[in-house]
Formats: sequence, C-alpha cells, structure tokens
Amino acid sequence: MIETRSNFSRRMLIRLIVIGTIVVGILLANYQFINELYLKNQQTPVGLIVNGGILLVFMLGLVKIIATLFHYMEEEAALARFIRQFSKGPEKLMKGVSPKSVIARRHNTIQRLSDAHARINHSALAATLQADEHTRISFTRYVSNILILTGVFGTIVSLAVALMGTSNLLESAQDSGSMGLVIHGMSTALSTTITAILCYLFYGYFYLKLSDAQTHFLTGVEEVTAVYLLPAYSHDSESMLQNVAGLIHGLSEAARGMQDIQQEYAAAGNRLNVIAADLGEQMNGMTRSVEGIKALLRAGFRLPASGD
Repeated sequence: MIETRSNFSRRMLIRLIVIGTIVVGILLANYQFINELYLKNQQTPVGLIVNGGILLVFMLGLVKIIATLFHYMEEEAALARFIRQFSKGPEKLMKGVSPKSVIARRHNTIQRLSDAHARINHSALAATLQADEHTRISFTRYVSNILILTGVFGTIVSLAVALMGTSNLLESAQDSGSMGLVIHGMSTALSTTITAILCYLFYGYFYLKLSDAQTHFLTGVEEVTAVYLLPAYSHDSESMLQNVAGLIHGLSEAARGMQDIQQEYAAAGNRLNVIAADLGEQMNGMTRSVEGIKALLRAGFRLPASGD
C-alpha cells in the first residue's frame, strides 16, 4: 500500500505541466481577443497594474507549489528506498537515504528514544510532524485565500476609475474623454475579475493536489513507523505484552510440535517392536534349521551326538 504512493507527487507535477501547457496553448490561440481586452485602448495603467499584480501573485504561488511537489517527490523516493532496505540490516538501512529526509529523522528519533529506554509516543511524533509540515504550505495557502480577493480589489479600483469618469461626465456633458474613462473603468473591472477567477481555478486545483500529496506522504511515514519502526524499537509495556503474547504463542506451537514428534516416536517404537518380534521369530526359525542341518550331517557321516 505504501509503494503505490511513492510517485504521487511526480504524477501531480506531470499533470500540472500538461495542463499548464494546454492553457498556454489556448491563450496563444486567442491572442487577438486577449490583446483587445487587456492591452489596447487603455486610458490608464490601472488595468495593467492590477492584472499584472494578480498574475505576479499567481506565479509566485505556482512556483511555490512546484517547489513543494519536488520536495515531496524526493521525500517519497527516500521513504520507498528506506522500506526496500529495511530488511537488509542496519548497515545498509540508510544507504542512499538523505539524513535530512523526514523518514531518516523519524528513524533517528525513535532509535534515540529506544536507546534511552523511553516510551515512544507515536501520536506525539505524528502531531509534531504534521504541524511542522503544515507550515511548509502556508504561503501557498495564503495565495489561495487572497487570489480571488485580488480580483475583487481590481474590480473596486476599476469602478472607482469609472466613477471618476462619470463625475467628469456630469460636470461637462460634452466631454467625450470622460465617457471613455467610464468605459475603460468598466472594461478594467471585467478584465481583472476574469483574470482572478481563471487564475484561482487553475491555482486552487493544484493547491488541493498539493495538500493531497502532503497527506499521502505523511500517511506513508506514519504507516512505516507503525509497521516497521515501532515493532523493532518500542520497549513500552504494551509492546512487551505483545512480545510475551508472541512468545506464549510460539511456545504453544512448539508444544504442539513436540506432541506430534512424541506421537511419531511412539508409533516408530511400536513399529520397532513389531520388527524385533519378526526378527526373533526369523532367528528361531534359522536356529531350528541349523539344528536340523546338524542332525542330518551327523546321520550322514555317522558322527556321534554332541552329548556322547
């Protein structure tokens, strides 16, 4: 079950690259529309500044997602290598596993607790690791929370620009520039909202997948701890009771085996008695045959009897 998670982050990274390439291709195919909406006939730099800020926040968050997925990809590889080498002995256990990896630090912590004969609290270790890893995606979570708000901010700023144009238009009914400013403000509000929503849809999906990758990795670490590390290093009362129960079970199996062997020995003894009785009868028969041959020889050679 752990091995199926060893390439989860890699799959998510490949999916991000593929979907990102498709999105870029769609944008390039619709360059004319994008140029008309975002670049042409801009009376103020408000639209470029707000949309540029939204894209900057989006790209920073996306870079952080990619870097974190690379980190978890390395951690999953270290975890899979640790599992494969666990049964090869302590001298090869950490071969090729980075000492800074999570599984290496978890192994060293449990080993130190075991050497000190201290109680290993798996729940505390899991909670500490989860809290530590939770801070790793704090920036990506912050970007996910504010990304849609940047579109709202752009809409408010653009509406403020449109209201300025409306005020000038009311003051001078023949001022065509004020009408253009109103239209520019409404267009900018629309463009910033579209930008924020599209960026949020793309970013939000891969933020959730990053959270899934973190959850899968942490689950794998706790599973390795419970299945491999605790049985090997835990010395608390519960583990001792389990060891005693295992010894009792082993002794019961050994006792049953000894009973089976004893029954086999008894059956073999019975068979030996039968064989010995058969051999005794055969020896008696051979003795009578030899006596008969001796009697025939005496009679044939006219020898005296053995008592004479």
